[in-house]
Amino acid sequence: MPDSVDSRRSLVADRLERSLPIQIWHKAPENVKGCIWLVLASLFFAVMTAAIKDVGQRIPVWEILFIRQICVILILGPQLFRSFPAGFKTERLHLHGLRIGFSLLAMAAGFTAVIYMPLAQVTAISFARTLFITLLAVLILKEVVDLKRWGATLFGFAGVLVVLQPSFDGIDFYAGLAMASAVFVAAVMILTRILTKTESPMTIMTYQSFGLTIAFAIPAILFWETPTYEEMAMMVLTGVLMSLAQYSNIKAYKHGEASAVQPMEYTRLVFAGLIGVMFFQEMPSLWTIVGSIVIFVGAIYSVREMRRNRAVPDE
Repeated sequence: MPDSVDSRRSLVADRLERSLPIQIWHKAPENVKGCIWLVLASLFFAVMTAAIKDVGQRIPVWEILFIRQICVILILGPQLFRSFPAGFKTERLHLHGLRIGFSLLAMAAGFTAVIYMPLAQVTAISFARTLFITLLAVLILKEVVDLKRWGATLFGFAGVLVVLQPSFDGIDFYAGLAMASAVFVAAVMILTRILTKTESPMTIMTYQSFGLTIAFAIPAILFWETPTYEEMAMMVLTGVLMSLAQYSNIKAYKHGEASAVQPMEYTRLVFAGLIGVMFFQEMPSLWTIVGSIVIFVGAIYSVREMRRNRAVPDE
């Protein structure tokens, strides 16, 4: 009997392996696989953001993020605990703490903006992080950026300004929060680059997961609102989607070159716009559409310049 079951399983596995979709996937170039994974990651991020926007109409953002972090820890639990206690060994605790602090500020500011602004608009503003990453890389990491890449970065930032529509009266408060979130995300990325030189990815992930859970727990308890079953299910969904998005993101950069797959991240603008229209009746303004196109064009040009520079051998 067991032999019969094993043979059936083997037959099913063989049929799946020979199925047309699987064969097409195996034959696809690695960069194409990477692009597909990153489009999936962008979709998961967009849906997660929409879920936070929906439940955030009544539940405080701290509580949502706390529940989300608990779900992420439960999903990553087996991997995190396998690395215990090695995952906590570090000589750069201050940098981990700083990274957690910036992550907390980025999420709190960014998702508060999401709740009160159209999805497409806040998503477009979030891509201002590209400029801030470039600035911080030059100032802190002493990276050398040529004029063409500066031009592409500033061009993309001009698109962000089109979306923001600043006036003499200043910038809308929630748009300002979205911009502040982009700055904090850039700081997190720079700290990640510094930490990866001496720390393992598991150590970084361990401190990030537990540190943010503890940090969000305090305001979540202070401002706790008892959720309905539907709201709790939505908050749990955000944790599942976050884990799926992170997994897809890792797979994207495992299969494809960063410079080849990175532009696919901007599909999040499309997903955010569609979700906003379909579920929140948010028609993107002309300024948001124009600004998003400018941001996308600037990003594509910047990535092309990066690839060209890498292709030129050092003399």
